[in-house]
Amino acid sequence: MTDRAAATPFAANRSLFAFALIYGGMTVIAGVLAFKQIALGPLAVESGIFAFLMLVVLSSAIAQLHGRAAADRLVLWGFAPLGLSILLILLVLGLPASSEMPPENLAAFERVLSSTPRIMAAGPVAYGVSLLLNVWIFDRLRGGKAESGGLWLMLRGAIASAISQAIDSVIFITLAFYGTFPIADLVLGQALAKIALSFILVPPLIAGAVKFGHWLDRPGRNGGVEPA
Repeated sequence: MTDRAAATPFAANRSLFAFALIYGGMTVIAGVLAFKQIALGPLAVESGIFAFLMLVVLSSAIAQLHGRAAADRLVLWGFAPLGLSILLILLVLGLPASSEMPPENLAAFERVLSSTPRIMAAGPVAYGVSLLLNVWIFDRLRGGKAESGGLWLMLRGAIASAISQAIDSVIFITLAFYGTFPIADLVLGQALAKIALSFILVPPLIAGAVKFGHWLDRPGRNGGVEPA
């Protein structure tokens, strides 16, 4: 195989490579950001919602650029960094702290990163179901059309995100907190916030990601391989 032939697959899939790197980071940071509650108007929501919406944007963009199968594989591979991060957190929490670490810093660290087994289990379940559902809805709404942008692309992204993220809220909050306190208001607040952001933020971000992906995959860009 020549150097030219070996370089071709990567040159043709820069967007898949770049988006996958960002996607893996978002799966990990979403759970950390979730510990801060923010106010969006009258609604109180966990700030991990922004990282999770980036997962929606990236999986939708890859479905648009490379097909549903590639997006589904991305979602499934997302369990790898998610699972590894959980294992590393458990390992670090189990190791003895240095005597030089201030007690208040250790208490804050453990308070943020210690989660109950229910919450640790709820996160991956909600992640898998909602992201696979998002890709499926986004792809089904495409209806065989090959458009690369425009209003329909953004509307598909908004609809798929709104439905999948509302279901994500129901799954996660129910699995994590059902029976410990009344969850109806929390589910409603989370779902409304995610639906609103799905129509405000997700459409332009998907359109931008798809456009950026086409730019990354353009033959000959930054030393890429020109077609023979």
